[in-house]
Amino acid sequence: MSALDRALATAAERLRATSPTPRLDAEVLMAAALGIGRDRLLLDPPSGPPPARFAEMFERRLAGEPVAYITGRRDFWNIELEVGPGVLIPRPDSETLIAAAVEHFAGTPGPKRILDLGTGPGTLLLAALDQWPTATGLGIDFSPNALAYADRNARRLGLADRAELRVGDWADGIEESFDLVLANPPYVARDAVLGAGVTEFEPAEALFAGDDGLDAYRKLAPQLSRLILRGGLAAIEIGFDQADSAAAVLAKSGLSSRLAHDLGGRSRALLVTSA
Repeated sequence: MSALDRALATAAERLRATSPTPRLDAEVLMAAALGIGRDRLLLDPPSGPPPARFAEMFERRLAGEPVAYITGRRDFWNIELEVGPGVLIPRPDSETLIAAAVEHFAGTPGPKRILDLGTGPGTLLLAALDQWPTATGLGIDFSPNALAYADRNARRLGLADRAELRVGDWADGIEESFDLVLANPPYVARDAVLGAGVTEFEPAEALFAGDDGLDAYRKLAPQLSRLILRGGLAAIEIGFDQADSAAAVLAKSGLSSRLAHDLGGRSRALLVTSA
């Protein structure tokens, strides 16, 4: 067994108490420490001992810090995003919104104008702009820190000339309508128990939305109808147990919606169309 293999085995064993994916975490951190991809680590690992940086990264993970904050990167859809403290880490579940949009616009040139409410590090906006190369978009977030990450991501991905980023409170003050509206608002109830490392490290304002987790939907619902162009789509992320409650909030504003499921078969988004 090589020195790298021994280090990975030891790290994975020690992470079992704090991570549901100990071996994966160890491999991702080792690859980042070495400055290579995880595929290279597994298929053609370099010789020699692990770099000193790995020990520091491992200790951070052992203390519960999310892997994405430690590596500074997170894959989402077809892009890689820079992330760090103060921004919500993109989750694979949120790809449900992009997949729903791809289905909605199939057979067409795609959306021309895209709005991402609560864009964070640019997650949904930049994935959509990468998906539709002729589209332009607007990303709104209340956090200047999050928008700084979004700006760096847009520039690194070559999308800065098509992505406008603006500090704002959801859609307040926006008079334009869009072909595609995307939103991943906070939707966790105030007293909910989340996975290890989430509450401790990720921004509470991007997670929690009042006693029942529906406050952001109450803010968004009255704004949606004026934001969606005819033939357009709004895709709003929800918690796995919020299909009925979030849809009821939209219905109070006269909006009918249908449900989209993530790859695990769980309720993950409400889709609103404009005829």
